[in-house]
Amino acid sequence: MCEIITIAAALAFTALYFVGKSRGMASKAVFTTMLMFWGAALMWSVDCVANKMDGEALFDLSREDTVLGFIILGAGLLVYAALAIKERLAVRA
Repeated sequence: MCEIITIAAALAFTALYFVGKSRGMASKAVFTTMLMFWGAALMWSVDCVANKMDGEALFDLSREDTVLGFIILGAGLLVYAALAIKERLAVRA
């Protein structure tokens, strides 16, 4: 489940980045967070393939994996918030 949540977050931040870029307001905070989520999605996709090769289900839909996915989502959003605040303070200075 953490793979699904991470891919959804990566797609959302990718859309935000390209919409902002098309409007001339590309944000480094959005870009960094987007790359972070894509990196996590890549990491868990390797784990999903390894699970499938071992004969297990492709996605782990357990409660613990769902909680892990939301923890990763929350941590990514915290990093985004910190980077966005830093970016706005740098523009004002």
